[in-house]
Amino acid sequence: MKIINKQVLTEAEGVRTTKIEVESPLIAEKARPGQFVILMVSEEGERIPLTVVSAKRDMGTITLIFQEVGFTTKLLGKLNTGDSLYALTGPMGHATEIKNYGKVILIGGGVGIAEIYPITKALKEAGNSLAVIIGARTKKLLILEKELKETANEFYVTTDDGSYGRKGFVTDVLKELLAYNLKLKAYSLIYAVGPIPMMKKVSHVSRDFNIKTLVSLNSLMVDATGMCGGCRVNIKGKAKFTCMDGPEFDAHDVDWEGLEKRSKIYSDKEKHICKLYNL
Repeated sequence: MKIINKQVLTEAEGVRTTKIEVESPLIAEKARPGQFVILMVSEEGERIPLTVVSAKRDMGTITLIFQEVGFTTKLLGKLNTGDSLYALTGPMGHATEIKNYGKVILIGGGVGIAEIYPITKALKEAGNSLAVIIGARTKKLLILEKELKETANEFYVTTDDGSYGRKGFVTDVLKELLAYNLKLKAYSLIYAVGPIPMMKKVSHVSRDFNIKTLVSLNSLMVDATGMCGGCRVNIKGKAKFTCMDGPEFDAHDVDWEGLEKRSKIYSDKEKHICKLYNL
């Protein structure tokens, strides 16, 4: 579980996005697009989920990308090449169903851009035509633009402040693509990953056009084996666990209001402990 390589991808507005390549032959062999790992930085630390961005089976390594925004991700960001993680478990969750859907729209917001990357590659290899939309608050927070642009048939970038690409939100582009292709019914699937408000809005837009939409949820996890219920989400009126039943769900079945409330449960405690440890 040694860190083979570390790279800071972006650093702006007090947020740093970091990529690490970790030695883990067994996970590298088994990991598939859409799955994640659970890691611990230290014995006393919490367990956090991170998407497997890529796996090199020949090298026995996996790549993880994360934003240093909470206590554990900030601790993780302090590790360097040659350091080791305390624990790493995976691959977790269900892999994405990869097949030829036809035309697919993939949407990534913030660090969610990293999470759509392995899905984009796999769907392209399966023969799909891809429209990729990525967005961030500002240009300096955008990641993997070159890699995704090379894979996409159509590629769009938005920034909240207009510092790069189109000023606005990913849903602005989504609305235009769907409206333009309404009569053709060109798109068979929308796949979105990003902040909860973004995924919620994508869900509302796509519902109006009656297009199947999948989202990969980043709900809070503690145990990640279905034992604790910390990652509970309400899907079509029934309780599901993101770690065991997800992380992907039909966006139109998600109780977005409930998910938003649960995601903020520990926000005050998180700020307190980061301040306590000067992180």
